[in-house]
Amino acid sequence: MTENAVRAAHVSLIALLALCGQALAQAGEAQPKVTDPHFKIAPGYLKQSDLPNSLMLLGPPPETDSAALARDEEARKATLPLRNTSRWKLAYTDADLAFPQAADNFSCAMGVRIDSKQTPRLYAMMQKMLSDFGLSTYGVKNKYNRVRPFVVHNEATCRADQEAILRGDGSYPSGHTAAGWGWALVFAQINPERSNELLKRGIEFGQSRVICDAHWQSDVDAGRIMGAATVARLQTNATFLADLRAAKAEVKAAKAKRANPAPDCAAEAAALSVQ
Repeated sequence: MTENAVRAAHVSLIALLALCGQALAQAGEAQPKVTDPHFKIAPGYLKQSDLPNSLMLLGPPPETDSAALARDEEARKATLPLRNTSRWKLAYTDADLAFPQAADNFSCAMGVRIDSKQTPRLYAMMQKMLSDFGLSTYGVKNKYNRVRPFVVHNEATCRADQEAILRGDGSYPSGHTAAGWGWALVFAQINPERSNELLKRGIEFGQSRVICDAHWQSDVDAGRIMGAATVARLQTNATFLADLRAAKAEVKAAKAKRANPAPDCAAEAAALSVQ
């Protein structure tokens, strides 16, 4: 892997799981403690005080020797046969939250390519929402600082290049999943004709975290709650709603041109069919 590729992978994970010192327009708001405070990303749509409160919405992660933890272990064990398959490789690319890869991950489900040229408003929306989805998880993430499954089992994830950051970042809830499910819900608003495909892709995006051994199943389940809660708050934001209308027009125009997504959608579909 080249130095630039390593740097891109490093940045892509930090962008969600660290969300380091987000440059909020609203000065003076207390920020959550984050993993890498040197890294800054563009502000999202929501003020810190407007984000859903994970401490109110989520309970604690499963306790040692609990039935819930046994379920997590069973879910993890069920994914082990997927290692080194095409589904494992898809989990690898799903772990990359840098752009354009993050947009490519949903282009097949959208039916048109999401990029800075064809759908610039939607492309920018994804990046802004990423901040909101990630920050929504940090109250509980910091409180419990749950150890990740690959650390507990002393095994590798699908992304060795990201493990150093993951080791120091709480596993519960999954910020990747909050983003993937939140994106899928918004995409279904934008392109309702493809809502089933988009929501299914959002589900699989979260399951990629279990397959990758980066998260427990309960982390993913809780991440979906925070993603959905954040989408609900976004519906009250005027800037978001204006961008949503513009994104709908972009996708409609792209569909009219029969502009197909560039990623290999047949390969993605085949990977998602692997059980």
